[in-house]
Amino acid sequence: MTQEAHVTQGPLTTEAGAPVADNQNSETAGVGGPVLVQDQLLLEKLAHFNRERIPERVVHARGAGAYGTFTVTADVTKYTRAKFLSEVGKRTETFLRFSTVAGNLGAADAVRDPRGWALKFYTEEGNYDLVGNNTPVFFIKDAIKFPDFIHTQKRDPYSGSQEADNVWDFWGLSPESTHQVTWLFGDRGIPASYRHMNGYGSHTFQWNNEAGEVFWVKYHFKTDQGIKNLTSEEAELLAGKDPDSHQRDLRESIERGEFPTWTVQVQIMPAADAANYRFNPFDLTKVWPHEDYPPIEIGKLELNRNPENIFAEVEQSIFSPAHFVPGIGPSPDKMLQGRLFAYGDAHRYRVGINADHLPVNRPHATEARTNSRDGFLYDGRHKGAKNYEPNSFGGPHQTDRPLWAPSAVAGGTGNHAAATHAEDDDFVQAGNLYRLMSEDEKGRLVDNLAGFIAQVSRDEIAERAIGNFRRADGDFGKRLDTAVQALRG
Repeated sequence: MTQEAHVTQGPLTTEAGAPVADNQNSETAGVGGPVLVQDQLLLEKLAHFNRERIPERVVHARGAGAYGTFTVTADVTKYTRAKFLSEVGKRTETFLRFSTVAGNLGAADAVRDPRGWALKFYTEEGNYDLVGNNTPVFFIKDAIKFPDFIHTQKRDPYSGSQEADNVWDFWGLSPESTHQVTWLFGDRGIPASYRHMNGYGSHTFQWNNEAGEVFWVKYHFKTDQGIKNLTSEEAELLAGKDPDSHQRDLRESIERGEFPTWTVQVQIMPAADAANYRFNPFDLTKVWPHEDYPPIEIGKLELNRNPENIFAEVEQSIFSPAHFVPGIGPSPDKMLQGRLFAYGDAHRYRVGINADHLPVNRPHATEARTNSRDGFLYDGRHKGAKNYEPNSFGGPHQTDRPLWAPSAVAGGTGNHAAATHAEDDDFVQAGNLYRLMSEDEKGRLVDNLAGFIAQVSRDEIAERAIGNFRRADGDFGKRLDTAVQALRG
């Protein structure tokens, strides 16, 4: 059943509330004469229409969202003091936005692209945003490379199209991308719907408990609907027939009362393990093998309410990895560290300095108490309250207790690569992933990669790209080389 529309009774008015006498005909100088500039309703409507779109997200522009609930199913208080995780059965309202990465706002849903997984918990200690993907890893490990990477995925400034040369030139020269590319071109590269895919926090995060003990964690959201994917051929047909396929599926499933759910798990690493772990545990291009740190179930996520207005609640929704709550914090992951700044900065530019005041973004289970004032669309919520701290007029005050535990640092400043661990390598995990696949899965992976690599214009770009997969697994590289050569003639 669809959401019933909210209808306001009474006469149509201008934005200022004055009643509208005629909404069908512009005011003119006589019958058939030119339109008058004094027709303020016409000018108001056209001016508002011209401004109905805000700048789209540079990445993750194409998205869909829904509200839901997170329910705690296991006691994790020995790991974190976060109140929304404090007792079994506790429920927290959430909003989850799914998205593709590279496509613009009008792109199709059924494409080979990672899916964004941006989850907002409206907790009693403030909003906690967990911003990840449907893959547990990513293409790069340092945020300084992110603009370059995204430029290769977007339209070329000369041709106006995505260019295979740009994509494979960057990936070939950035071997750390080999693991994620193997994920992306495998069977899970095109989910059948948002409901039929997993979500991941992807980064490593800090949990800290009441005793001050620190743990490193990774989040996993395992779909209870089962994993379902599209082949390249199925996706090509669906993208042309129904560009809104994933958005439509999510909305209609909730309208039918078929609420999608995910089982929430975490991997937990004692802080002391990190320094001597076999690879850098804060490297976003790596997973933690489950045999090292088995996933522990901690909760259930259910989506059960559609937004009433896509623009207000999906397009204007904002998520920032910097939105932590007591008991949860960042790690030294260099990609995460960059995102702590970049996401908030993007929202301030795109939606405005008061984006956090919008209903979808503001805290639902508590109240935001800040000294920030004014700016675009400021609503005067503070009234006459003082806008500085400390003050003696009953204003908000600091708690003297940080949200997360401090991390020890040492050494001189500089542009440092991460410390090398015993098994740090750009290719081992990509090879492990390939060897986990069935023969049919390997065949589809090779075909998907070969079809794209064969489009590059220069042989050295193709050879360098194939070389990275060969270093991951000899058979992988050999089969890919044969397939590309066949397509390139």
